[in-house]
Amino acid sequence: MPDEPITREDAASLAAKVYALVRACPPGRATTYGWLAAAVGLPRGARLVGWFMNETPDRLHIPAHRVINSKGELSGSWAFGQRGRMRQLLEAEGVVFTPEGRVDLKRYGWNPATDLTDEVRERIFAEAVELETPVSDNTMHLLLDDPASPFRILPSKD
Repeated sequence: MPDEPITREDAASLAAKVYALVRACPPGRATTYGWLAAAVGLPRGARLVGWFMNETPDRLHIPAHRVINSKGELSGSWAFGQRGRMRQLLEAEGVVFTPEGRVDLKRYGWNPATDLTDEVRERIFAEAVELETPVSDNTMHLLLDDPASPFRILPSKD
């Protein structure tokens, strides 16, 4: 648990690392919010990754359609302008869905914590500093106040 609230600069750095990992996810593969969170050092930060992904700047050209939930479901499907667009983008890259409409993560999953070496991951993070990633007031509010945030500071009991 942190001793001080996360700063906007630290949040932007964290978002840049998440975006850089998503950009590293190969076509035809999918990663999860949880895998991304663990790879940036926040093993219980899947929701936080979702907050960042919800505000992905278009200008960064992040293949956000490759980020799905841990069940292989397309939890962000409305974010692509129309229902079904996220699935279309994944299918165009060769991802095949189960009859239940899920991605088989054993076949198509890409976990940056295990599929990348530490050296490659660190290089990706070093290059991430070049990404301008402003963090909105809304995301800062979630980071500081949401019960699911690993950066939430609880009031002291003094």
